[in-house]
Amino acid sequence: MSFFNRWGKFMMAGAGALAQWEIDNARSILGSRKRLMLIGLLLIPVVLGGIAFADEVAPVLPDLLGGKKAYSPAFYSVGIFLVSIAIGVGAGLITGCIGAGGGFIIAPALMSAGIKGILAVGTDLFHIFAKAIMGSVIHRKLGNVSVSLAVVFLVGAILGATAGGVINRVLYEINPVLSDAFITTVYSFMLGFLGFYALSDFLRCRRAGNSGCAHGGKSEGADLGGLARSLQAVSIPPMINFDKDLIPGGRNISWVFLVLSGALVGLAAGIMGVGGGFLTFPIFVYVLGVSSMTTVGTDIFQIVFTAGFASISQYAIYGFIFYTLAMGMLVGSLLGIQIGALVTKVVPGTTIRGFYAMAVLAGFMNRIFALPGKLGEMDILPISPAMGSVLNNIGIWAFFVVIGGFSVWVVGTFLKNISALKTEEAH
Repeated sequence: MSFFNRWGKFMMAGAGALAQWEIDNARSILGSRKRLMLIGLLLIPVVLGGIAFADEVAPVLPDLLGGKKAYSPAFYSVGIFLVSIAIGVGAGLITGCIGAGGGFIIAPALMSAGIKGILAVGTDLFHIFAKAIMGSVIHRKLGNVSVSLAVVFLVGAILGATAGGVINRVLYEINPVLSDAFITTVYSFMLGFLGFYALSDFLRCRRAGNSGCAHGGKSEGADLGGLARSLQAVSIPPMINFDKDLIPGGRNISWVFLVLSGALVGLAAGIMGVGGGFLTFPIFVYVLGVSSMTTVGTDIFQIVFTAGFASISQYAIYGFIFYTLAMGMLVGSLLGIQIGALVTKVVPGTTIRGFYAMAVLAGFMNRIFALPGKLGEMDILPISPAMGSVLNNIGIWAFFVVIGGFSVWVVGTFLKNISALKTEEAH
């Protein structure tokens, strides 16, 4: 139980660090006319293409974004672009308000809307990469990036991302349903672990009366645990030095452990279509003994390269990126992040933690309910297609009801408190 609590705590801290990076990115993009003009130029072919080739939008949600046969080039309409913006807004609201990277709901949302898992993963990775590139100016302000840590870590991350992309493509070539089932299983495990821990943390905070549970708290991570001490004691040269500003002479870790850690994070990024930040933070702080400040800066640095490499080399060149969706999600997330971040100023921290748990568990329920039908299609699980479809629909509607309800609540709270927020901003 102690291991579960500590790992869950650091995964939540990692999700929070990733969210803060996305918030800073959004502010950097929206604060620059050049970046806004670039987004506008990129949107011109998307909108014109929708006008020229618009088709009737199917009334059933799972068919809206391409149906069960979605692959590149995917079915496209203005409706698709608008729905992608809505998905981006939902992810942005989660990032800004809850303090967790909203990417963990994007792939489940796209898969629920009929997009093949491999296409959802590739598109999500490209969306993350685009945000990272356009928001890269914030890296100039960071004084806590350990280049040596990042470079060695990236060696493993690139290897892992390559492996993740190859696994997804091989499974897709064998059977697209097998690919979806694999991605769904990985998401179910990760979201289930994080979601149930977040729920227990929320209940603990409620019992404690919100004492010590303020939103956005950070752990310095400068104190070494037993595992970190053991790994840093292993001397397999070359040794990588870091955290010189925290302790005299800094600390040292063998390159072997950095490469292995990078490979794990890269593998998760390549398979799930996420930046990997929710894994980098606990691995760096809890396993390797890196301070939280150095971890955040290095994590931001590696996301740019890991997501960029994986999205381009493992998905884009094979036709598994839906660019229309990526651009729509980018635009939507920029808006959602700003609204969500403002709402945190007028909402109690315990409430935010509750919505965090609910949002993660919604993604978990969505994928776990989709899994039986996919296993049934491969004759692994004795379940009828009708029952599999029923379970899948339950997961789809539960997911969108929860995320939709959360979005309505956040936007409603924002609109009710506009005057108070303007007053606070003025001061």
